[in-house]
Amino acid sequence: MKLKVRVKPRVEEPVSIREEYIKLDSFLKLVNVVGTGGEAKLRIQDGEVSVNGEVCTMRGKKLREGDTVRMAGRVWRVTHGEEA
Repeated sequence: MKLKVRVKPRVEEPVSIREEYIKLDSFLKLVNVVGTGGEAKLRIQDGEVSVNGEVCTMRGKKLREGDTVRMAGRVWRVTHGEEA
């Protein structure tokens, strides 16, 4: 007997920023997936975060409109707007 596994597509949560870019560690704090910059640094260095489908270990990575960030089973897409 074969089991069929249905994988739910990951829904990208839009996150609007006001500036041209936001650094990855600041972004993780903005979306409340980490509580402090120190926690963000450790999670990034441990390879728990991917940007645009690739693991990113640079906490100062500049995220711009259209970039996607994945961590802890969640996915966000950076958008640019008046309200952040």
